[in-house]
Amino acid sequence: MKREYSPVLPGEGDTDYARYMRTDALLDLQRRPEEMIHRDELLFQVVHQSTELWLKLAAAELSEATVRIGAGELAWAEMLLTRAALGVRLVTDQLEMLRHLTPADFQALQPVLGNGSGAESPGWRKVQAASRRLGQAFTRILVERHIDLLALYAGDPANPFYRLAEAMVEWDERVSVWRVRHYQIAIRIGGHGQVGTKGSPANMLAKLIDHRFFPELWQARFSLAAAAAAAVGDRGPRADSPE
Repeated sequence: MKREYSPVLPGEGDTDYARYMRTDALLDLQRRPEEMIHRDELLFQVVHQSTELWLKLAAAELSEATVRIGAGELAWAEMLLTRAALGVRLVTDQLEMLRHLTPADFQALQPVLGNGSGAESPGWRKVQAASRRLGQAFTRILVERHIDLLALYAGDPANPFYRLAEAMVEWDERVSVWRVRHYQIAIRIGGHGQVGTKGSPANMLAKLIDHRFFPELWQARFSLAAAAAAAVGDRGPRADSPE
């Protein structure tokens, strides 16, 4: 026989699940059917509202990772960055839902979107600020420990500092992939002159694609690769080369 449990948690909802997850409030955040001018408003809101939730989590993970770096707990910081990067990967994957919007559908949605733009996302702004603080914390600890980035990248990949640097690069890359996919979807459904929502030109997002939160890490990798390529060139052709 099925066991039934009476809710014991405070709050609204018929079950403790509903009360803890606040499902009544959560599921009431979308426009009601009678308010909609197009059926795909629900799709559009669900994708963007869930994106805000994942970005909220990512920003929280980045903020704690920053604290962990300051405490010298590099393995913890690496793990938290990995979690944040996975959150952005999930945000990127769910953009696929927007492929089901035709340009005509998107234009039909414009009146309810007003002048809103994805650039106004509070989750994105928090992620930006948290990423900058993380980069500053990493730079401080490198200075304190007298660690040179080029020497670090030329050294042991198992070094905790190396592993953390790679987790930061992974975060940077995941954000960049998200931007690229966002740009592609926006062009596909919104036309070449606009991106995201009305009044947000596509080239604004395009300019952000090459942005990096931690350019010094990318530069260190590039410098080592360039030095290695130059060293190979300096050795000249191999003895068995036809030239």
